[in-house]
Amino acid sequence: QLQLVESGGELVQPGGSLRLSCAASGFAVGNYAIGWFRQAPGKEREGVSYISSSSGRSYYADSVKGRFTISRDNAKNTVYLQMNSLKPEDTAVYICAAGTLGTMVSRFYRYWGQGTQVTVSS
Repeated sequence: QLQLVESGGELVQPGGSLRLSCAASGFAVGNYAIGWFRQAPGKEREGVSYISSSSGRSYYADSVKGRFTISRDNAKNTVYLQMNSLKPEDTAVYICAAGTLGTMVSRFYRYWGQGTQVTVSS
């Protein structure tokens, strides 16, 4: 029962905003680094953002820096990804994962969600 479930993905117009949620069960998100990845058809999985377990230090890929914000609510055992000024190239399945340290290297993440589809289109 170690599980991550993403929600919040939907169709949105360019320039719009979405807030994705990553809800954990069976473990505490405060004890793990939580990363957001995305994958589009024909492309390799891309690291988007992470938040560290202890310091709360965050990281953003250059492609989303200034537009996306990661946050954590330990009481709700949930991590969020606020996405603003969305572009068509942000279209992908967004996946959250829990790992030992803050990193965008996939093999350091132990638990993975199933993903939520974000589509940015007119």
